[in-house]
Amino acid sequence: MTGSLDRKAGPEVAVISDGAATKSLSVVIPAYDEEATIEELVVGIVQSLSEQQLSYEIVVVDDGSEDKTQEILRSLKQVYPETLRVVQHLYNKGNGAALRTGIRVAQGEIVVSMDADGQHAPGEISKLISLMPPYDLVIGCRTKGYQGTWLRAMANRFFNRFASWLSKMEVLDLTSGFRAMRRSAVMHFLPLFPTGFSAPSTTTLAFLKAGYNVAFVPVTVEPRAGGKSKISLWMDGTRFVVLILRMIMLYDPLRIFFPASLFMGFLGIVAWIAGVINAGRLVLPNSAIFLFISALITSLLGLVANQIAGSLIQYRGDETIVIEGIPEYPADLVRDTDKSS
Repeated sequence: MTGSLDRKAGPEVAVISDGAATKSLSVVIPAYDEEATIEELVVGIVQSLSEQQLSYEIVVVDDGSEDKTQEILRSLKQVYPETLRVVQHLYNKGNGAALRTGIRVAQGEIVVSMDADGQHAPGEISKLISLMPPYDLVIGCRTKGYQGTWLRAMANRFFNRFASWLSKMEVLDLTSGFRAMRRSAVMHFLPLFPTGFSAPSTTTLAFLKAGYNVAFVPVTVEPRAGGKSKISLWMDGTRFVVLILRMIMLYDPLRIFFPASLFMGFLGIVAWIAGVINAGRLVLPNSAIFLFISALITSLLGLVANQIAGSLIQYRGDETIVIEGIPEYPADLVRDTDKSS
């Protein structure tokens, strides 16, 4: 699936059509009230990528901005008519929804996502795409010099360790929004994208659980160049707990159900022993029966949940494979899996 723009009366309307990729690279930028940074970012990307021998496009998704972001994008569109594509949400839908829209209309074989706040350096895009192939997802990993708040840094470390435990692979930066993805692969997971700020976490775990090749590359992340962060520490902090439970249930529900089943089974044994000691004879008290039945039901629910999760995040058989040192990925397989999305 690739995107093409059909000009009609009024605003630009994105028309999604099937077909092969027509660009080598698409840079997708979700933007909401980023008037202070969006022009400098777009110009920087053009200057950086124009020096490289590849065809590219910049897709900016204006997520219902209420400032002058849309006016600035119109002016930039006149300067870079063949390079810049602007997609507009009629109202604010969220960062994840904007990223999903940008990936849908992108025409590149590789999609690079960036934040619009000026924290990601356009010059480091080449560092990410240089590893594709053989990798299907390359994540720009924030280094120790990243100047974020201590609370956010602590939360990121927790999420990285949690994701590593869940995926059984070391995850160095789960929530980084600066990443390069093979479009035909990420298209499989667009229905799983949340509308908020957890889309990077979703794609990272989805790629890992589905057997794709994932790499982490250290990049420099600057302080926010302008505007203010859309992430509310306390409001989004409460959502982190929900996100944790959601990720477990989506990718590996047995990690919750199996320990819970064992714990209830253990309590059942304790209740049984206590009942025997209290009665002075071999009995099976009601509390033990209840706990044993609960343990059985919990384990069965875990198996059902695991089957459902497996149908959502499954092996597609289209990851890049290195044969005798040469990455190989059949072009016809790209088109077939892309159309099936």
